[in-house]
Amino acid sequence: MNLALDVYYHPDDSVAGLLFDDWESDQVAETLLKSIPEVAEYEPGQFYKRELPCLLALIADVKPELETIVIDGYVTLGADQRPGLGTCLYQELGEEIPIIGVAKSRFNQTPAETEILRGNSQNPLFVTALGIPLTDAQQKIKSMHGPFRIPTLLKQVDQLCRVEN
Repeated sequence: MNLALDVYYHPDDSVAGLLFDDWESDQVAETLLKSIPEVAEYEPGQFYKRELPCLLALIADVKPELETIVIDGYVTLGADQRPGLGTCLYQELGEEIPIIGVAKSRFNQTPAETEILRGNSQNPLFVTALGIPLTDAQQKIKSMHGPFRIPTLLKQVDQLCRVEN
């Protein structure tokens, strides 16, 4: 089972997840939504302190064994691959579950090899990963259902976490 995750902060802090089996399908095995009562304030350069506890709280509720987790954001940052949110998540989970990060905006000095194009968009997504080769992670994201830049399930999980609880 694979898990796509996203966090949203306003008006209610929430984290959402979609469990899915098939990378090429739009079928969801289970929908997860959790309200997070107290989210840490944003600290420049310490983004993981805000999102990581939210992601871990939802993952704790997941019953099936996870093959891969997809997050909205970066696993590694910049050309030197500094640890990002995905690295922190990978480490917290004992480096046993591959983490794929899909970011919509370029982080400073993000290598060109992280870019993928989907649909007719000429605006790339930026894919980073740990526990899985980058080319395999990129292929999984490219193969995801949907004709647009953002895969169907990633758009759905983004919309889900924005729903008021």
